[in-house]
Amino acid sequence: MSEPPERVVESAGEEMYQWARELYPLCRSLTGEGTRQTLRYLQAMLPGMQLVEVPSGTRAFDWEVPPEWTIRGGYIEDAQGRVLVDFADHNLHVVGYSEPVDRWVSRQELEEHLHSIESQPDAIPYVTSFYERRWGFCLTHRQREALGEGPFHVVIDSTLEPGSLTYGELLIEGESRREVLLSTYVCHPSMANNELSGPVVTAALARWLLSQRRQLSYRIVFLPETIGSIVYLSRHAEEMRRRTLAGFVVTCVGDERTYSYLPSRRGDTLADRVARHVLKHHAGHYNAYSFLDRGSDERQYGAVGVDLPVALMMRSKFHTYPEYHTSLDDLSLISAQGLEGAYQAHQRALEVLEQNGRWRTTVMCEPQLGKRGLHPTLSTRDGGRRDRRVKAMRNLLAYADGSLDLVGLAEAVELPAWECVPLLQTLEREGLVVRVCEGDGAGEQGREAFGE
Repeated sequence: MSEPPERVVESAGEEMYQWARELYPLCRSLTGEGTRQTLRYLQAMLPGMQLVEVPSGTRAFDWEVPPEWTIRGGYIEDAQGRVLVDFADHNLHVVGYSEPVDRWVSRQELEEHLHSIESQPDAIPYVTSFYERRWGFCLTHRQREALGEGPFHVVIDSTLEPGSLTYGELLIEGESRREVLLSTYVCHPSMANNELSGPVVTAALARWLLSQRRQLSYRIVFLPETIGSIVYLSRHAEEMRRRTLAGFVVTCVGDERTYSYLPSRRGDTLADRVARHVLKHHAGHYNAYSFLDRGSDERQYGAVGVDLPVALMMRSKFHTYPEYHTSLDDLSLISAQGLEGAYQAHQRALEVLEQNGRWRTTVMCEPQLGKRGLHPTLSTRDGGRRDRRVKAMRNLLAYADGSLDLVGLAEAVELPAWECVPLLQTLEREGLVVRVCEGDGAGEQGREAFGE
């Protein structure tokens, strides 16, 4: 699989779902050909994306890139030659990074290498052993109970050898050196919400950004989770600290059950403010979590000494839905509608960041909107208050004192930021407000970071 197929689709959500369906069968891991195939597929729609290979054994802070894992097959067979569990049926059946094995074992010994979930008897768990050599099989609890007494022939055809970790990087330049980070991961085999929803939504956002005129620059990375972001930061943390205005880890964005917000470690960055504002107006209701509930690459971007302003806008958050890290997190769990909703939320967040600034009124007291065609000239009992546009402009003028950025103004007047932008542009054209600052919203720390 080298490139996405040509298809006519009716919506962005349907297109993203099709990408997920194409990528679902690939056996991704921290390293290996399944991950490279996934990245090459995404690269075909994002021609500027570079694939970077980092050799096994490379040090990255307190970590080291592991050997490359190649899995060709694996099965459990009984004495009659019946295959009871087979990697060919589902690539979660073999514990990730299992070392090779080919021998006969008793039922008692086999039990030490089996993983199932008694409370979810039809689910295959996702289990890995990236940093310690072992082997094992994952199976449904019903399969486990039906195995019989043994002995069993266990075979895992795999290799753990020096190779490399692969990640994808797309740098999109804008008029400003200030950057927005979009980070997603490509290392989970056959999981839809917890894996593929992130890369396909990120790829769609990247493709949209490439079609736009951009004030900001964008750093978009597709990484193996944890070790990938640690490796990337070991190479780029210093410049990212100088340039990053806001960032989002894009994961678990495919289902339709809910929206979720997880903050940066500080919780008060521009990314946090934009995320909360967008979800309030885009979703209405969302579940808010703490940085104590972290679990993805926000752990690395928010680490002490890195301190990047990175938040998450998810659908059902990792660790919170019953299908998480099991075979039940399949393509039936996500939908075109779920993907499109998350895509639109992130798209709006990026639009808010692009338009962010600070405005100040230019006249004392209320300006006369009527002579500019912005207010009814016939006085009525409601004084124009029923005209939502007039009311919004009045309110924006009341709060445009130069101290509030776009998100702050939108919150003050209780409107979505994307509705405030055209009104502010109208007021600016009429000379009633001036833009006094590009409004990175990062405060003193942000200005120091950009050398301002």
